[in-house]
Amino acid sequence: MNDAIITTLSNGLRVATLAMPGLHSAALGIWVTAGGRNERAEQNGIAHFLEHMAFKGTTRRSALQIAEAIEDVGGYINAYTSRDVTAYYVRVLEDGVDLAFDVISDIVLNPVFDPREIEVERGVILQEIGQCLDTPDDIIFDWLQEAAYPDQPMGRTILGPAECVSRFGRADLARFVAENYGPGQMVISAAGAVSHDRILALAEAAFGHLKPVAQAPREAARWQGRETRHVKPLEQAHFALAFEGPSYLAPDFYAAQIFSSVLGGGMSSRLFQKIREERGLCYTIFAQSGFHDDTGMLTIYAGTGADDLADLANLTIDEIKRAAEDMTEAELARARAQLRASLLMGLESPSAQAERMARSLAVWGRVPNAAEVADRIASVSLADIRDHAIGLIGSARPALALYGPVDAAPTREDLLRRLAA
Repeated sequence: MNDAIITTLSNGLRVATLAMPGLHSAALGIWVTAGGRNERAEQNGIAHFLEHMAFKGTTRRSALQIAEAIEDVGGYINAYTSRDVTAYYVRVLEDGVDLAFDVISDIVLNPVFDPREIEVERGVILQEIGQCLDTPDDIIFDWLQEAAYPDQPMGRTILGPAECVSRFGRADLARFVAENYGPGQMVISAAGAVSHDRILALAEAAFGHLKPVAQAPREAARWQGRETRHVKPLEQAHFALAFEGPSYLAPDFYAAQIFSSVLGGGMSSRLFQKIREERGLCYTIFAQSGFHDDTGMLTIYAGTGADDLADLANLTIDEIKRAAEDMTEAELARARAQLRASLLMGLESPSAQAERMARSLAVWGRVPNAAEVADRIASVSLADIRDHAIGLIGSARPALALYGPVDAAPTREDLLRRLAA
């Protein structure tokens, strides 16, 4: 597999490509390091609103023409907003790469923010917020995030509150772009049937004129670890527990992934086997790691009946402690194999490759090759896992979110006492 080729334009915009021989399709996009964490409190939700508005018309194309341009050649176009980035991406056959680049650059550079379309999309986003509020296993993660990082950008929702979304106007959107969409905040990433020289030429022509933007520094994440409890007569009690984990830049980044995999990453994981298979206390339970450049989070989620919630919560704490003490070489080898397989399978997808290059550049300023990552995964030892787990538990500041018939559920303090016992 070839390594990524990376070029930085004179204005700071980075261009990354990876040619994948034998493919007849390509994925490309623009990743902007401006997400929810770049919003001020009164702007909460505007990065996501802006992502929606990018598809609602430019100075050159209507909303319908944007969709038709890509779908006429059999392609796919979409976008997403996270706390760290906003991404606009497209997948096309190789003869559609120039067109795809033209469309994706057009929606980022030339949105018109038509007031009529703003009102239409405002309604769409308010419906999206309502849908999230009506979906327990969605909204509980927003509440968990807020409990972990209260009163700061990291703890706010991506969608934003309805009261903010209801008042955003054209000037607000334009201001956020002016403050955050500079060339130094952008990565153009393309993989598959692509030529670096061609993508670079297209990038220079479309973006080379942009002036650098002095983006305001993000507020550093401050983990607090609190409890939030929302009692409602639902069929299930929803339980979400989180511990602060390492950042992308921390030495135990890979150990954290392996620990969460052994704990709750699949059907062979400890939580799945003990709580679902042996005890039958739930249908869904999992653990996962999330990372940012200054913090991270180990999240455990399960849905269960009100009468079983206390047992489930206590067993979860017990399994966390046990995994820190007696993880086996076989479990470590299985988790390594899962991570390696995920890496190598992703390398076969141009979309995953484009995403990986963009995120790597945004975090590390470089794109590690597959061999380097595989070596880092293979080098994680049981001692590394135990050191990571002991540090995780020793922080003793978990965040807890509960939703449903949870009035009698164990408190965060109850779980802390069991963790320390």
